[in-house]
Amino acid sequence: MQPAYDVVIVGGGSAGSVLANRLSADGTTRVLVLEAGRSDVRLDPFIHMPAALPFPIGNPLYDWRYRSEPEPHLDGRRIYHARGRVLGGSSSINGMIFQRGNPLDFERWAADAGMKEWDYAHCLPYFKRLETRLVEDGHAGADAWRGGSGPLVLERGPATNPLFGAFLEAVQQAGHPLTDDVNGYRQEGFAPFDRNVHRGRRLSAARAYLHPVRKRPNLTVETLAQVTGLRTRGSRVTGVDYVRGVGRRGVRRRVDAGEVILCGGAINSPQLLLLSGIGPAAELEALGIPVLADLPGVGRNLQDHLEVYVQHASKQPVSIGPWLRHRHKPRIGAEWLFLRRGVGASNHFEAGGFIRSNEQVDYPNLMFHFLPIAIRYDGSRPAADHGYQVHIGPMYSDVRGSLTLKSRDPFEHPALRFNYLSTETDRREWVEMVRAARHILEQPAFAAFSAGELSPGPDVRTDQEILDWVARDAETALHPSCTARMGIDGDSVLDPGSLRVHGLEGLRVVDASAMPYVTNGNIYAPVMMLAEKAADLIAGNEPLAPLHVPFYRHRDGSPLHPPGDPRNRTEEPA
Repeated sequence: MQPAYDVVIVGGGSAGSVLANRLSADGTTRVLVLEAGRSDVRLDPFIHMPAALPFPIGNPLYDWRYRSEPEPHLDGRRIYHARGRVLGGSSSINGMIFQRGNPLDFERWAADAGMKEWDYAHCLPYFKRLETRLVEDGHAGADAWRGGSGPLVLERGPATNPLFGAFLEAVQQAGHPLTDDVNGYRQEGFAPFDRNVHRGRRLSAARAYLHPVRKRPNLTVETLAQVTGLRTRGSRVTGVDYVRGVGRRGVRRRVDAGEVILCGGAINSPQLLLLSGIGPAAELEALGIPVLADLPGVGRNLQDHLEVYVQHASKQPVSIGPWLRHRHKPRIGAEWLFLRRGVGASNHFEAGGFIRSNEQVDYPNLMFHFLPIAIRYDGSRPAADHGYQVHIGPMYSDVRGSLTLKSRDPFEHPALRFNYLSTETDRREWVEMVRAARHILEQPAFAAFSAGELSPGPDVRTDQEILDWVARDAETALHPSCTARMGIDGDSVLDPGSLRVHGLEGLRVVDASAMPYVTNGNIYAPVMMLAEKAADLIAGNEPLAPLHVPFYRHRDGSPLHPPGDPRNRTEEPA
């Protein structure tokens, strides 16, 4: 350990791995990464085998194991939230689905005051820089929308199981289009999905960005190092306090820094800000925390995606369900370990799509992930040996939640209140979502397979019955975000041009909490883009030139916010 570093990165997850790579490329910049979890051991199948993705969930060796406060519109249930507590962060335990979001997501970001350089044209070159899109199975590699030389290699799900064929035929019978690439010109429609799987193995942010540069002499990575507070002098952050080891029993340490960058995600980063006196003054004072910066937006604007599974039994033995039996596990493990193939080599979320649920929305607000098995995320499954399901949920709900401290103890989880199903729009879109999914799964393409709906089942038909089922059955899609958002208004936390915390020097936040709005898909890809763009801002590099390429719009000239909202642009980008 050196006594001081130019940059201390708090969190070795998705964004932290990107910044560690890019900022340490300058050999004169001393970079320290502090990761609260353990290392992503090379031979750990729970991390590296794609099909093993349910196993880290709930395991304290990998997972922070958060729970929400009782959700009033979900029958008072406390919703479990898995977040990666291991090198690579949530990219080491997620579903490996790579979705950028819709171009209009970033136009919506840019419509807010001060955010004009976060539009699609300015974000696209960083999406391209981070990825290598392979040429495979007739799918093109790099093009005007996609990158071909980045650290993150993307494979396209083969979707060869006959259930995928039935699904892609059924969506067309239901009146929805196919698209060549949900991350390219047109997101709206259905297609095989990109995934963070390469040669049969999970390609996490740590594997793609951090491990290839671990031997740089100016880069230090310390695991089992939980940061408990920020060190300050006046309005400047000068370093961090952390505990090396396991929880409260660890050794307390401190390190000085020219700059501290929080990359802990939308839960850890705002928690650390609040513990350090950065947030709503009244709340901090009530806990006896001295106020360093009165920023009401810290912990507010919490957004997420909620999801349910519509499940069917299959009358043909074509699903991957039987492979879950214990007698097959040795074969699965051996094929994956020695050949990097077989059932273990896929995340099995190989196809899906995006649609609009009504004519009032301008781009897709519903997402589908199809899976050739009936199973829950924790690995439990219904009695049927063979089945299939579609994961569904609205993508840009108007629901907003909050994160607050329960105490001054850095080892106590904060209070998370998501407020799922709390708005009229959210409830309406959930009814539209379930009906759209059923309409697809009831098409003739599934006639040869469907043995009936397992969940929600034939007794759930009316709007209220659908909402009651969602309240009983829904889980988080694991996309918490927006709790320290960029902007220049009184509720924002970060300067859009630098990602510095307003009113402070030497402190930035680069992770999902910086988003002003959650994107309409899985959030890993936009977090990686945000980190790539932030790396240039932090290093003082010339930003990549914006790329003005066409993208699909359902209609032109429509506002991104409700009519009359001052955030609407006066002109629409090409």
